[in-house]
Amino acid sequence: MAGELVEFEEGMIGIALNLESNNVGVVLMGDDLMIQEGSSVKAIGKFAQILVSEAYLGHVINALAKLIDGRGAISSSESQLIESPAPGDYFERSKYVPLQSGDLLLLTQ
Repeated sequence: MAGELVEFEEGMIGIALNLESNNVGVVLMGDDLMIQEGSSVKAIGKFAQILVSEAYLGHVINALAKLIDGRGAISSSESQLIESPAPGDYFERSKYVPLQSGDLLLLTQ
């Protein structure tokens, strides 16, 4: 399934993206030098998630959500899907209310 985590026999984790009849495109979550041609791959059965916490505010992380600022580890037990669903129509309602800017426009000839 697209977005599902896969594991290579070398232990590398990836996210399945392009699902075609004879191949699957995968984004690797680490160093690609470990992967060999012909390696077996299996689906883990989970989707990519990231730990979330107020403690991450002010820290610097890399694309794999690893701390790179050297300010110590963060403990978090709450996680969220990377590909989370879009918000419902709650945010759509405001577009039906005209914006009142306070500016007055006079058209004269």
